Amino acid sequence: MQRVPMTKAGAEALRKELAWLKTEKRHQIIRAIEEARAHGDLSENAEYHAAKEDQSLNESRIAMLEDRLARAQVIDPAEIQSDKIVFGATVRLLDLDKDEEVIYHIVGEDEADIGQQKISVTSPIARALIGREEGDVTVVRAPGGEREYEITEISYG
Repeated sequence: MQRVPMTKAGAEALRKELAWLKTEKRHQIIRAIEEARAHGDLSENAEYHAAKEDQSLNESRIAMLEDRLARAQVIDPAEIQSDKIVFGATVRLLDLDKDEEVIYHIVGEDEADIGQQKISVTSPIARALIGREEGDVTVVRAPGGEREYEITEISYG
């Protein structure tokens, strides 16, 4: 059973989503199925089929979240003491190609959200950064081409 790394905040977000799917969402779907059944013939009832499809997707998501949480290796970045970049690090980088500063927080796959500057530990950028130290320059090979970054700061917490 392969462990799934995630931060404490990421694990809590998955638990909240799971609780919502199991209670609120399930009840909404049950009500939609009951309403659709009240319309009669189920064989040509689009509302019924849509509600059943929604139910199937909801149950699949619940199963996936339960699996992820069961295999979770929850890591609290505040407890990490390292000069090197590891899972949970917040990294300040200087994009040498654009001469711009960027900040990324390295998190688990389920937590990644580039809009919030959270990148997956399996992303090309994170893979290029893991094990590096402040002052290092690294080349990131991504689908958009190669980029060069200088690591200017590493923090945890």
